Amino acid sequence: MRILAVADVESRYYYDWYAPGRLAGFDLILSCGDLSREYLEFLVTMAGCPLLYVPGNHDEAFAKAPPEGCVCLDGRLYIHEGVRFLGLGGSYRYRQGTYMYTEREMARRVRRMWPAIARAGGFDVLVTHAPARHLNDMDTMSHRGFQCFGDLLDRYEPRLFVHGHIHQNYGMHVPRRTERGATTVINAWEHYVLEL
Repeated sequence: MRILAVADVESRYYYDWYAPGRLAGFDLILSCGDLSREYLEFLVTMAGCPLLYVPGNHDEAFAKAPPEGCVCLDGRLYIHEGVRFLGLGGSYRYRQGTYMYTEREMARRVRRMWPAIARAGGFDVLVTHAPARHLNDMDTMSHRGFQCFGDLLDRYEPRLFVHGHIHQNYGMHVPRRTERGATTVINAWEHYVLEL
């Protein structure tokens, strides 16, 4: 399965400089948040494949007007072509906002997912906006990751963990791809193409 993962910044290659056929060949698009409704609708229309998304901390408008033609993965386990995707949007709470959570609140959201995860026999891909704590995150409140995401990775060992929120232009130390045990971790900032 060929996947285009996107987050945080609209890719000029796939949007401003789009050429016919450039989005052909993808089986799925994963959006990890903080992208405009119009951009996601453009991608899903031009690619002709499903687009699964989780909201980022700046996606408050999605609560009233979600992107059309896209599948909201937030708080859901969704199976596509036999691959189990688990989605949890939002970031660490650093101000009031629709998609901002304390560690305790996000851990509660994760616990609500346990029955669905158990029924599915686990999950293959974790899709979030924020990273896990001490795994591609930063020490500032606005870019802190969630410990409960790390606990999910340790407990279920999915094949992939795809997140956004940590921009590549924040510094040279920001990795695009790392490993945690059996899980490959992808920072989807702007765009990242992967095979599953």
